[in-house]
Amino acid sequence: MRISNAADEFLRYCAIERQLSPHTIAAYTADLKEFGRFLREDPLVSSINEDTLATYLVDLLERRKLALGTVRRRFACLRAFTRRLAKTGSLTDPFAKWQLQLPKRKRLPRSLSRPEVSMLLASFPLPKLGSAKASHTFVAARLMIATGIRVGELCRISIQDVVADGGAIRIYGKGARERMVYISDPSLRADLLGLLAWHRENRRVAGNLFLNRRGAALRPQSMRLALRRQYEQKNGRRVTPHMLRHTAATLLMERGVDIRFVQRLLGHSSIATTEIYTHVSDEALRSTLERADVLGCLAA
Repeated sequence: MRISNAADEFLRYCAIERQLSPHTIAAYTADLKEFGRFLREDPLVSSINEDTLATYLVDLLERRKLALGTVRRRFACLRAFTRRLAKTGSLTDPFAKWQLQLPKRKRLPRSLSRPEVSMLLASFPLPKLGSAKASHTFVAARLMIATGIRVGELCRISIQDVVADGGAIRIYGKGARERMVYISDPSLRADLLGLLAWHRENRRVAGNLFLNRRGAALRPQSMRLALRRQYEQKNGRRVTPHMLRHTAATLLMERGVDIRFVQRLLGHSSIATTEIYTHVSDEALRSTLERADVLGCLAA
């Protein structure tokens, strides 16, 4: 089997059987195409071995000088690809003997402070549910900050996913995993009920809950543009949808919410992923202590 054919089969398997997100499928597609361009002549899958991987690693790091995070991601794709080939009997898994060893840089996730969250929400025009196209991104931003859902999950929420009283939403996450997120804030519940009422008034009983300015289903890029238009252009700081997810987790940890509850809310399959937010809380503690400057106050 040629590598290009194997790649097509692998992507179908990821989309249909593993039900990975469109974002992940797009990333895998790009990574496998890059690997194919490196190999040039579309060889048989049997040509993938430890030497091939080592040569590819040198090419990425020394000739192309890519960032370590990018290299690590591309090899994660190749590891999943070759593991699938090994399971089907098309290849002996080269990663069984060859291990990628790159230094990991622990980078704390970027999040917004409480004043910045207030400024962000204040930057949106007051929601007018009679013209809900303008209010959808405002409610969406509040929902992301309150629950930490991913922007892709946000855009997949349908009208039927919201419970009748607006107190919970069914979320479809990575790997086809489902979870419920709960809305404790009364005003946010009211906003969600207002959106449902607007959909009923417009005879929409199914489909996406959040719409863009043209009335079509809200897409991740629409949310990015809304944040840029409402906040970044006015306040200068770049804000992304994923920062809202990090902000939700950070604020919860700072308020003392148990890490297991944060893990469940965010939909992390492993608590190790959630543990990075304990470092964020430690950083917040350090900054607070520096501002307090207890000994400095005594000297003054």
